[in-house]
Amino acid sequence: MEVMIAAICFASVGIALFAFWKYVRLKRDVYTYTQKLETAIGQMLKQEAFKADIGETDDLWGKIYGRLARLSRLYLHKNAEISEEQEQLRELVSDISHQTKTPITNIRLYLEMMTEEADPDRNREYLAKMGGQVDKLDFLLQSMVKMSRLETGMIKIQKQNTLLADTLAAAISNVVIAAERKHIQMDVQYDEQLTLNHDKKWTAEAIFNLLENAVKYTADGGKIHIVVCRQELFTKISIADTGKGIVPERQATVFNRFYREPEVHDQEGLGIGLYLARKIITLQNGYIEVQSQVGQGSTFMIYLPNRD
Repeated sequence: MEVMIAAICFASVGIALFAFWKYVRLKRDVYTYTQKLETAIGQMLKQEAFKADIGETDDLWGKIYGRLARLSRLYLHKNAEISEEQEQLRELVSDISHQTKTPITNIRLYLEMMTEEADPDRNREYLAKMGGQVDKLDFLLQSMVKMSRLETGMIKIQKQNTLLADTLAAAISNVVIAAERKHIQMDVQYDEQLTLNHDKKWTAEAIFNLLENAVKYTADGGKIHIVVCRQELFTKISIADTGKGIVPERQATVFNRFYREPEVHDQEGLGIGLYLARKIITLQNGYIEVQSQVGQGSTFMIYLPNRD
């Protein structure tokens, strides 16, 4: 009997000690887990990258850490996108401020001159110049609206399988008068039955921007040659002119927003056309290339995919 009682007491003490040991270990594990979780959350809040090797264990913490690491990567990626968008917005606001400054300053100047001028003829001259500045400002703002809408996705490209000839006609019709004034010969080679899945309105806008530049920078009596060629994967639209050409180191820069060649600052323009053209074509999964030699003209090539 005494032996049984002793055994029961011994077993009770053993169970109590085991339970206490489990309690201490559980408490330590919970404390350690809490510390690890707090450290991981702190890393996320500080936007610090997680170490991949820490979460490779197959226990509960390893699984939780792996999920936190994935969540952290998504969080960092989203923050990077937001930062990039904010930087683009700052650049856009800065560009708008810079580009509108000149015409607004000129309008104010002409207004001041009109208030001090009694000669009606001189005032009419100032009014005409003010009208030119207003037109420039209006064109700038419209271009800004197009650009911002394209960049922010507010304008969606809507493709339809339509005749490319109609798109070309819409673009060319807007530069014919300017070309005739400079006695520039324009010729087009294309298949009248060629259809392509594209956005007619915006593709015409892109082609027009390239043609407008070609007319602007081609001397009187020059030539512009347009060729449409269907290749295996892409349909290629080439616009070649006999203008001043572009030096090799600037050929990639000409597509930047508001970029203008140093030697053409006396020409009308804002440096938005080529930027918009590339944006429009890129949104249709195409691309634009340029080949040019100084004094021998430039060729801009649009590539639009035959299939999505």
